[in-house]
Amino acid sequence: MILQDTICAISTAPGMGAIAIVRMSGADAAAIGDRIFRPAVSGRSLSSLKGGRTVYGQIIDEKCVPVDEVVATVFRNPHSFTGEDIVEFACHGSVYIQRTILKLLIDNGARLARPGEFSKRAFINGKMDLSQTEAVADIISSRSEAARRVAFSQMKGSFSKKLKDLREKLIHFCSLLELELDFSDQEVEFADRTQLIALVREVDEYVVGLANSFQYGDAIKNGVPVAIVGPPNAGKSTLLNILLGEERAIVSDIPGTTRDVIEDTIHLGDVELRLIDTAGIRETDDKIESIGIERTLQRVEKALIVVVVIDCTMQKTDLTAFAEQLKRSLTSDKKLLLVVNKIDQKQGESLDYSSIFEGIQITQMVCISAAENLGISDLESALIQLSSLKETQTEDIIVTNARHYEALTRAHENLQRVDLGLKDGLSGEFVSMDLRAANNALGEILGEGGISSQDVLNNIFKNFCIGK
Repeated sequence: MILQDTICAISTAPGMGAIAIVRMSGADAAAIGDRIFRPAVSGRSLSSLKGGRTVYGQIIDEKCVPVDEVVATVFRNPHSFTGEDIVEFACHGSVYIQRTILKLLIDNGARLARPGEFSKRAFINGKMDLSQTEAVADIISSRSEAARRVAFSQMKGSFSKKLKDLREKLIHFCSLLELELDFSDQEVEFADRTQLIALVREVDEYVVGLANSFQYGDAIKNGVPVAIVGPPNAGKSTLLNILLGEERAIVSDIPGTTRDVIEDTIHLGDVELRLIDTAGIRETDDKIESIGIERTLQRVEKALIVVVVIDCTMQKTDLTAFAEQLKRSLTSDKKLLLVVNKIDQKQGESLDYSSIFEGIQITQMVCISAAENLGISDLESALIQLSSLKETQTEDIIVTNARHYEALTRAHENLQRVDLGLKDGLSGEFVSMDLRAANNALGEILGEGGISSQDVLNNIFKNFCIGK
């Protein structure tokens, strides 16, 4: 599908730089480009160039006055990002020059592109499916190596290929089930129920694995949430400031100084961490502090990693009371890093922290002095190890998109109904409805919609010889 109009836009980030790119896409891209481009060598018009070729020349205005010296690149359909003819002008990065070239293109027949329209055309023209198109936006906005790696994998189609394979198998069985309706008076079964049950369970297992990866995929995309918790005055805010390299939180020896959530991000290894400094957990009658503690518990619930900061000089009774409060707010899926702070002030024997935190599964423990900057490298190494998330990968595919997660959840619900219907001996007509609904959900991820009647008919004619 080649759209009729030609669109143009500035493709580089807003502002001034050394080089900027102004691009066009559409059937008339080369012809419009020729109206404002004068090649340095005669006979090298954009319309005459083959795809993947570049030519040096000048952009000229309506009075043939040179605007800038540029390098023009031509891509021919269908071998381009959008599947259409594309012309790109690499010009100097002056904002004025960029806007002047854009205006000249519009004056000569191009239309200003809408947000995301180049990627939309790539989808419409079959260059990529919807999940790949969304991955383009994700790779542009990626803020860490892990986020870039996941987005790049999806953009290359690893996620799409698997879903397409599963959908083809489901369409095949859906066709068989609906074919049975045409022979209902003969009570024949074209769809082997045993094979169908095995397939549904295989697909459902994969779908559930993908859906479960969303919590970690969202963390990779938006930063791994790390809640810093502990009793008042344990050094949480000091630790946050050290990790961030700036005075982000107010530090005071007065207990209860932090009464609201403070959040910022850092990069450790190839992952972005979203650090969340919270109010100290303790029993209090102060209403404002109580609200802060309640928010702390809410952030702990959503965090993937919980950094528990304690003061090694605290009395055992106070530390035990804190541990009991913490135990009530934790779930088993949290990764806990116990940070024993103020080791420079420790006198006498150390406490047995394993007995104090009995019933709480501590993943790792490090000893530091935030005030003296001791043990911080060990803490950072522990955070890198805990945030690696390697065990969450499902065949190297991680779901990072909330829309995909919602569609996968619906697919799982419908596949469960198919499984139950087959075990209960439900009519193929009703099983087919749930099978269609599951496939519709998977199709939404790819932008292919559900199983249409045409899909079913095509599959029947392709795989069966009825009456020939």
